[in-house]
Amino acid sequence: MTDPSKSILIAGTGAMACLFAGRLAQAGIPVTMLGTWTDGIAAIQKNGISLIDINDNKSSYPVTATNDVSRCAGAQYALVLVKSWQTWRAARQLRECMIQDGVVLTLQNGIGNREALAQTLGAKRVALGVTTLGAYLVGPGRTKLAGEGVVTLGIHSRLGPLADMLRKAGFLVENDPDPDVLLWGKLVINAAINPLTALLRVPNGEILKRPTARSLMVSVAREAAAVAVAQGIRLPYPDPVVATETIARRTANNRSSMLMDVERGAPTEIDAICGAVIRAGEQVGVPTPANLTVWQVVKALTTSSYTN
Repeated sequence: MTDPSKSILIAGTGAMACLFAGRLAQAGIPVTMLGTWTDGIAAIQKNGISLIDINDNKSSYPVTATNDVSRCAGAQYALVLVKSWQTWRAARQLRECMIQDGVVLTLQNGIGNREALAQTLGAKRVALGVTTLGAYLVGPGRTKLAGEGVVTLGIHSRLGPLADMLRKAGFLVENDPDPDVLLWGKLVINAAINPLTALLRVPNGEILKRPTARSLMVSVAREAAAVAVAQGIRLPYPDPVVATETIARRTANNRSSMLMDVERGAPTEIDAICGAVIRAGEQVGVPTPANLTVWQVVKALTTSSYTN
C-alpha cells in the first residue's frame, strides 16, 4: 500500500494536471488522479501520462486515474488543478479523500478557488499557490509543455513535504508570504490575453499583431490592475501593459486554455477571471467596461450544459 505521506492526489485530468502528474511519476512519486472526464481517465489507465516537451520529445509514465472517490481515501497531500467552474465539485470530493491534518494546494487560474475549497474543507486544510507553467492537451492523457515557469507557494505549516516532492519532480518552487500578489498579477495577464484569444480563435502572439485587439488587451489589463491597486494589492510588476505584452510575446505560439474550451464548446474560466475583476471593481468603485465587454461575449459563446 502506498504511503500517503509520500504520494500525491491530483484533482483533475486536464493539461496542467497531466503535466504535474507526469513529472511527479517520472520522479518516482506515486500519483493518483481523480476526475470526471471519462476519455481522459480511460486513456491514462491504459497508457499512463504522455508528456511532450518544447522540442516535441515524448515520454510516458504510469499513473493511477479514477473517478471513484473511495479509491482516494486517506490522502494527505493533494493538488487542485481542475477548471475554476469545477472547484465546488472537486472540494466535495476532496472532503471524502483527505485526512484531517492533510492539505490541498490550489494552483488554479482565477480568483475564488481557495475560498470555495476552504468553505468545504476548512481553511487549515487549504493552501494557495500560483504557477506560471503552461501546457495544453493534444489528446486525452497527452499534454504538451507550452512554457516553463515557477510554482510559488504561500506560507502554510503543512506544505513542506509537498513542496519537497514538487522540487524532486523538477519544478522550480519558491515561497511568498503574500501569494495574493502573484495571484492578481497572473489574473491581470490572463484577463487581458485569454478571452481575446478565445474570441479571435488565435494563439497568444497574434493579439500583438492586430492593433484593435492589442488596444482592447491594454484596456483590460489596465482596468484589472486598477482594481488590484484599489484593493491595496501590490502587483509583482511596475507596468501591467508591459507585463502582459511580454507574456503574449513569450508565449506567442501558445493556444490558451480558454481558446481550447471555446473550440470544444465547454465552459470557460471567464467568471473566475474577467468576472472576478468586474465583481471586485464593483466593490471598490473602479469601472471595468472592457472586462465587462469580453466577459459578456465569451459567455455568449459557451454552452450551459456542463454542471459543477
